Amino acid sequence: MFDMILTWIEGHPGLSLGLAGLSVVTFVGSLLALPVLVARLPVDYFTDPRRHRNRLRQDRPMLYVALRGLKNLVGWALILSGILMLVLPGQGLLTIIIGLILSDFPGKYALERRLASNPRILGAINWLRRRSGRDPLLAPPHCH
Repeated sequence: MFDMILTWIEGHPGLSLGLAGLSVVTFVGSLLALPVLVARLPVDYFTDPRRHRNRLRQDRPMLYVALRGLKNLVGWALILSGILMLVLPGQGLLTIIIGLILSDFPGKYALERRLASNPRILGAINWLRRRSGRDPLLAPPHCH
């Protein structure tokens, strides 16, 4: 298996170099973006049973749709980057979770709560929040 991967890399040097560069960019980008994104979450993000309505949706619907599209684009890019970081250098699981938080899809909140109920994952998120001078996120109700 390893020989096949090595052969493929040798046969595609440009693509391999591009993937390595993308790995470095996503690693550095996640190091810069993740603390900011995590610090902006409300303390009750995982425990609030209802989602807050965005006033921008009522006041400026076109801007709301554009920003929501951009947020989803960034979220899915982080999810894909996080998946790559599971085998490449980077904070894979944390990047995936932040990507999930930014993305919109059915069942999103149940998945977020389930992931955040893992003490190691919530601990990593709260470590970033402490470094930003923010209170820790409340742990979600226990998921079965």
